[in-house]
Amino acid sequence: MQKRLYNKEPLNKLLVVNKPMYISSNLYLNKIKRKYKNKKAGFSGTLDPFACGCLIVAFGQYTRLFNYLKKTPKTYRAVLWLGATSYSEDIENIISIKEEKLLHKEEIIKEIEKLKGEIEYLPPKYCAKKINGKRAYELARAGLEVELKKEVMNIIDIKLLSYSHPFISFEATVSEGSYIRSLAQLLAKNLNVVGTLSYLERLNEGEFFFENEKDLNPLEYLNLEVNNYTGSKEWLDNGKKISLEYLQKKEEGDYIILFEDFFSIIQIKNNEVSYLLNKVNI
Repeated sequence: MQKRLYNKEPLNKLLVVNKPMYISSNLYLNKIKRKYKNKKAGFSGTLDPFACGCLIVAFGQYTRLFNYLKKTPKTYRAVLWLGATSYSEDIENIISIKEEKLLHKEEIIKEIEKLKGEIEYLPPKYCAKKINGKRAYELARAGLEVELKKEVMNIIDIKLLSYSHPFISFEATVSEGSYIRSLAQLLAKNLNVVGTLSYLERLNEGEFFFENEKDLNPLEYLNLEVNNYTGSKEWLDNGKKISLEYLQKKEEGDYIILFEDFFSIIQIKNNEVSYLLNKVNI
């Protein structure tokens, strides 16, 4: 008899896994699904195949919570390999390697400091952004032309860790949607050198750090206020429309309504209450 790979019982679980290098986030998620014997799972914040580190994974109903989690800012540790050129701006698609000039550490620190704050950048062609319904990296790998618009990312903090020619190691804390490959290219350009990322590790996503895949309580990580509800629990249990008069906070916004065995996420807008997510079991 074939061994059952997955359990039929639903599993609500939130955790952080440590994705290794040279495997896609999707393939690694499949490994995690098999480990916990549950099919319904998802992750937040794709890591490139060559990158490693913190990846938020949720099972069951908790997959619906990603938009409400405290997962910014994000911190990365990276290594810029001077003299290397790559189609994808990382170590996976190296075109050429040349000897690059020696730099002064003080010069690197000076240029790194200039990158703090909001900066305009061009996303890498090998990224997950969609162009006419297709991922940019899919078009790039097929040899098609990829045209992406310039965007803005916020570099909250960035510092030099070490310089051992031809490798510059740095750490950066950035806003949602930032690309460290693009940040590395800006640094290389400012230093008047060529280079590509040879290492990238995500240390955290907001309040999420890898801690041996321990179970996380989603209520501690939701970026929402609790709104006290004085009405009947059965109304939420059955998904019935609730009235503003039964809520303590009546200002527009998104809130949690919390019970012992489940919680709901609601929105108050134009004096009306609607469900964003109802009855997520604890």
